[in-house]
Amino acid sequence: MCTTVIDIDPRSPVPVLLIGVRDEFGDRPWLPPGRHWSGHPALVGGQDLQALGTWLAVAAAAPRVACVLNAHGEAAAAARRSTRGGLPLRAAESGDLGDLDAARYDPFHLVCASPTLTRLWSWNGRDLTERTLDAGLHIVVNSGLDGAGEDDAPGGAQMRARIEHFRPLFDKAPRPEPRDGSARRAWGAWFGLAAGGGLDPRDPRALVLSRTVGDRPWGTSSVSLVALTRSGARFDFCADPAGSHPAWSRVL
Repeated sequence: MCTTVIDIDPRSPVPVLLIGVRDEFGDRPWLPPGRHWSGHPALVGGQDLQALGTWLAVAAAAPRVACVLNAHGEAAAAARRSTRGGLPLRAAESGDLGDLDAARYDPFHLVCASPTLTRLWSWNGRDLTERTLDAGLHIVVNSGLDGAGEDDAPGGAQMRARIEHFRPLFDKAPRPEPRDGSARRAWGAWFGLAAGGGLDPRDPRALVLSRTVGDRPWGTSSVSLVALTRSGARFDFCADPAGSHPAWSRVL
């Protein structure tokens, strides 16, 4: 149940703020953000070592950020399936999906933002839709933009509860304009919300999760904070945010 929170304000010196929350099985290996792809030397992101893609990529010089979430729908045929982890690399580098053969991918939501344009692509295994996000706060979860009313979808009620809890908190919090300093100082009230907002990771509304699925640990493996100015990007990252000693580092 990954979550992306994005706030767009064209009048601000920092037009785009994005929180990328990645939920994954704890035993799935990955690397922290870096320049991991020789074919995409300008991109920075964490690398999933199982499929070798990423969940979030930043092109600082563009500047641009792209992140992918799983969606609901029909899975791609196994014989021709491509990893969704290649989508943020493609979008962050070019700002577009070009001639993407969506049928090669399992369902996804893909957010791609620059200081002047933010788009959301959604693929359910049958139809690929594209929409431009207007100024304001948007929350994307596995059931779509602002939950898309899919309470009967897998985890739908829980995602709706998350949105209903956190949206008023983000609306009330002063919008940060991250520049220098620590993540806590730069992101202000957003830092506490991105760190979980004080909710127990087992709470049904939690943004930062900790669960057990069968006998496997599952939950929030990382949180990314990305701010785009008109000339660059700031990227802060936290691994194991639900742990007892979450560590934040500045990537860009």
